[in-house]
Amino acid sequence: QVQLEESGGGLVQAGGSLRLSCAASGRTFAIYAMGWFRQAPGKEREFVATISWSSGRTSYADSVKGRFTISRDNARNTVYLQMNSLRPEDTAVYYCARSVATMSTTPRNYDYWGQGTQVTVSS
Repeated sequence: QVQLEESGGGLVQAGGSLRLSCAASGRTFAIYAMGWFRQAPGKEREFVATISWSSGRTSYADSVKGRFTISRDNARNTVYLQMNSLRPEDTAVYYCARSVATMSTTPRNYDYWGQGTQVTVSS
């Protein structure tokens, strides 16, 4: 069984930065791509970023491109999301997830999810 746990969320002012972490259990962590999604109350889950296993190739939603950076440390079974220049519209619960398809941007191609961490950006 795979377990994912996000941390690092909190309340920040617009223009500030925050780093999210996702710790994964299991020895198979390194063979899967990982992704970050976010969801605001009453809204659909939205793709944020993903990172491949084999090459470390990354992909970002247009809304966060240039501001967010996804990375991973396979030795520590951890994936990160560095968020800079935060905006109020970035406010959401952020989830990390394990991908079953390379560079997927749809939640249906992720099979394990963390419980989420709240990010709130004040204006």
